[in-house]
Formats: sequence, C-alpha cells, structure tokens
Amino acid sequence: MRAAVCALLLAGAAGAGPAAAGPAFLAEPGALPAPHEYTGGWEHFVGGGVAVFDCDGDARPDLFAAGGESPAALYRNRSAPGGALAFDPVPLAGDLTGVTGAYPLDLDSDGVMDLAVLRVGPNRLLRGLGDCAFEEATAALGLDPGAAWTTAFTATWEPGAPLPTLFFGNYVDRTNPDGPFEACDANLLFRGTAPRYAAPERVEPGWCTLSALFSDWARQGRPELRLSNDRQYYVRGGHEQMFTLTPLAERADWPKVSLWGMGIASRDITGDGLPEVMMTSMGDQLLQINTGTGFTAAPYAQGTYAQRPYLGDDGRPSTGWTPVFGDVDNDGRDDLFIAKGNVDQMPSNASHDPDNLLMQGADGRFTEAGAAAGVASTARGRGAALVDLNADGLLDLVVSNRRAPLMLSRNVTEGAGHWLEIVPRQSGVNPDAVGAWVEIRAGGRVRAQEITVGGGHAGGVAGPVHFGLGAQTEAEVRVIWPGGAVGPWQAVAADQRRVITRP
Repeated sequence: MRAAVCALLLAGAAGAGPAAAGPAFLAEPGALPAPHEYTGGWEHFVGGGVAVFDCDGDARPDLFAAGGESPAALYRNRSAPGGALAFDPVPLAGDLTGVTGAYPLDLDSDGVMDLAVLRVGPNRLLRGLGDCAFEEATAALGLDPGAAWTTAFTATWEPGAPLPTLFFGNYVDRTNPDGPFEACDANLLFRGTAPRYAAPERVEPGWCTLSALFSDWARQGRPELRLSNDRQYYVRGGHEQMFTLTPLAERADWPKVSLWGMGIASRDITGDGLPEVMMTSMGDQLLQINTGTGFTAAPYAQGTYAQRPYLGDDGRPSTGWTPVFGDVDNDGRDDLFIAKGNVDQMPSNASHDPDNLLMQGADGRFTEAGAAAGVASTARGRGAALVDLNADGLLDLVVSNRRAPLMLSRNVTEGAGHWLEIVPRQSGVNPDAVGAWVEIRAGGRVRAQEITVGGGHAGGVAGPVHFGLGAQTEAEVRVIWPGGAVGPWQAVAADQRRVITRP
C-alpha cells in the first residue's frame, strides 16, 4: 500500500513549475496597533483560534482573534497592495471574554460574513452588518448557547435547509465532580430546518473534541463529520471519529485510531482529486492518505510527522495545534504549516517547540524550512492561517499564541510562481458555495480544493481559494457546485482573483 501511495505522490507532483529559491517571511510586529495575547488558566490551555474573513467588503481579509480571559479582538485590514501589513482595531460590543475561537460563515445568506464564537460558557452567533459591525443573533436564530467548554466547530449546508447545520465540539465537562480525566462532554449538532434552529442533537460518545470538519471526503455528494479528540482527557476507550449525517450515527467501520488530537486540515496532495487529512497531536503529526474507501497513514519518509523540535537540544516530543495547507511559493505544490507549542508546562513534551513550515518537493516529500523562512517561533502556538493579506498573490501567515503576542508575517519569497484566487458565488442560500469543489487544470494536471467551514484548531478562514501555478501563465478552472452541478471549464489568466458565478 505504501509503495502505491508514493507512486501517487510522484504522479501528482509531475509537471509542477520550478520552485522559488526558498520561502521567506518577514515578521511585522508593528502591523497591529498593540500586542494581542490569548491568556488564561487551565480552561484556556486549549483554544486560541483566529478567524480570517472580509468583514467590510473591501476584498481584504480582516482578523478576529480569541482572547481567552482577555477580550477577543477584531482588526480591520488596511494593508496596501503588495505593501507592509497594517491593521486597525475595531470595537466589539458585548461580553467577548472567555472566547476560545471563532469561525466565519454567512449564516443568513445575506452576503455579509457572520461569526460563530466559541467560548468557555455560552457560545454566541454574531450577525455581520457590514463595515465590520456585528449584532447578537444567538437568540434570534434559536440557538441554545449552552454553558459548555467549546473547542471545535464546523458547518455545512444540507439539501433544502435555509440555515447551515452547525456542530459544536465540547471538551471536558467542567461540572463533573470526578473530572477532569475521563469526563469528556457530549457534542452538539444544530440543524437549520426552519427559520430558527431546532433543539440540538447530541453527538455521542464525546471524546474531548478539539477539531471538527464536515467534508465530502469520498466525493460522493455526502459530507460526513470528522472529529479529532484529545486522549489527554479521554485517557482510554476513545478514538478519532467519523459520523454520517443522515442518519446521525458514528461509523462503526471507521478505524479506531487514538491520539492526542488537536487540529485537522484537508487538501488533495496526491493529485487524485480526493482530500488527504492532516491531524496534529502531541508527538507524531499524522498525515492520512485518502484511498477513496478510507485512509492510510503516510509513509514516514514523506516528512510530515514532525514529531520533535528541529531547533535546539530539547528532544522531547512536539505538540502540534493548527495545521494549514497552502502553496507559499506558488510552485504548484501545497506546503504545510503547523503551529506548535507546549500545552503549558507539560514535562513530557518540548518546552521550546518551533512552528513547522514543511515545503513539498517535486517528489511529493516534505522538507522542513521553518528556520530558513523566518517562522520558527517557539511561542506557544495555537491558531494559524495562511492567507494573502496584502493582495500580492503570496500567502502571508497569522499565528495566535498563548500568553504571547499574535504574530503576523508577510510573505516576501523571491522568485515565486504565478497564482490564481477563485471566488465561487451562487444566489440564494449558501452564497459562498460551501461544499463546492474548485478544480484547476494547468501544466497537464488537475488539482482540486473543497470549500469547507471548520478544521484547524478553534479558527478558520473564509475567502478566495488560492492555487499556485508555478511557471504556468494561465489555467482552466471549473466549479462543481453544492448538489453536484458541474460548471464548464473556463480559461483564466494567471495572477488575478476571479469570481465565478453559478448560472
């Protein structure tokens, strides 16, 4: 099986353009008017997500950062095209302390991004009003906010539903007198079958979920719910989980893999159109290759396990949090960033644990470039995003840290390849086409990305789908829309953002 996987990787990498001299990022601590930190005690050992989305309609990504015991913060993007990163603070109304993370999505399909805010305590739905203003919408939408310790979120649109289906993943049940070990809370699913949400469905057993993702991983038109769970607190009996939506049931045939799961990311890296899954953990970071009927662990030689620090003399295991795929040098091959950092002062794991930047080579293998690229921070990393913040076609880096400042780094890679950003749009419900697949054909191969809400660790990105093109100066693009309608191939010149509207 592993030989076949390596063959797939080699085939998927064929035809890619030449790589740049090497990735390079420039830290810009002055991009924010004042430092922002994710703070707090044991209830904020986890969490610390960042949401990246356009909240004012100017086509520049803005930032919402969880604060833990400190207030959450919203920043409006003022970066000039191709220039230094610059953000202004935006006041937020209401109590936004206790926030573990947030995810952007257009809940009411009005064309303005909203926020699902995760908290230690009642969760909140914030309706976007434009110009980076928000109003409370939790009660208006009928969502039971609960009072749990929420650490994971994902959403999808089910056929015919006017509202998205929302999943909230809860961690340890703080009210259990026998906890915290083996006291994992139940997770909750809310279906949008009416103008208001119905009572939640319990997703059990709960194994202390830290990341969740709805994905049509087999590309059969049926998204399923994947959960990554933290063995630190379920201790025994738990495992990674996969649930069907109709009926809502755990798949009994799913392999019972147990790990200290922190984050999830998905991306097709073999070129077969099916998304692989990256799961972060304490110790090994586990890349699973999609076989179409399930997943198999990537071979160690592929270079993605990143199980120990690559700098310094601390040989204890690493702690991975948010994994993010993205083509940082636009060579046509997706790379992988992993935010790393000790939970707090856990003696079994490395204290000085640099973030990873794993660059994918032409043979499908990944090589560490974090130190050379300038992103080897040893702060306690949590949330992260790779996103073009200054409209130059290069993916910049946002990293949220526990008890250390939020970091913004501008991508200044020289000799990077060409690129495209695709923005699918459809009328009516789900205007951002969550659940669609964007396919691009260039250099003799086809690559695909699914539009999802969820994954990461306590935060995510809503925005254009980014592809590196290497030496290719144009590509053909098509969208396979939610529900399965296949759009036509369209020729698109490189180095632009293109909106594709569903007929």
